[in-house]
Amino acid sequence: MFGNQENIELEKAKLVFVHSFFTPSVSDQFLSQLKTEIAWQQGEISLFGRKVLEPRLSAWYGDVGKSYTYSGKKQEPLAWHESLLKVKSAVEAFCQKEKWDSFTPSVERPFNSVLCNFYRNGNDSMGWHQDNEPELGKNPLIASINFGETRRFLFRFKDNKAKKFEILLTHGSLLIMGGEMQHYWQHAVPKEPRRLGERINLTFRHIF
Repeated sequence: MFGNQENIELEKAKLVFVHSFFTPSVSDQFLSQLKTEIAWQQGEISLFGRKVLEPRLSAWYGDVGKSYTYSGKKQEPLAWHESLLKVKSAVEAFCQKEKWDSFTPSVERPFNSVLCNFYRNGNDSMGWHQDNEPELGKNPLIASINFGETRRFLFRFKDNKAKKFEILLTHGSLLIMGGEMQHYWQHAVPKEPRRLGERINLTFRHIF
């Protein structure tokens, strides 16, 4: 177990949070590389029947054929590059040491794709949602890496929105969501106008 690892048990969910998964200097390097190497784009999503621009930049990378459909749009994967593979390798090595009883794919290679999000400042955000698309499987394991500005990450219970939880995602941190979380909990990254720094978030997934 990492010395700064926190295991969090919620109703119908399991979280593992590692405050400093990467050192500050390594995190600085990844932030700089990913900012320039990722093919960032500002996509459109369907919201209440109309097309709107996403309040952030994003990109989808993964193995050949591992497309992903969310918010009414289908993403075809771009080819992996070295920086993403280095981060993925470190995250997968960590996951091999944990027991994920609800996770179906082999723990030797649990992730075959990644959703990259670039929050340019505190006005960029992510609305309430669940990562419960069919191609993610029944109980998806999702590993989220944060580089750059610290941002609030909010959870609320789907059937009782008064039941809430919050984590501050810091530079170089790792958050793993497992168990039945995507069935029962929604999550979001709210706007924080006072946050001026840039943030890159990588969420590694397994597409069936």
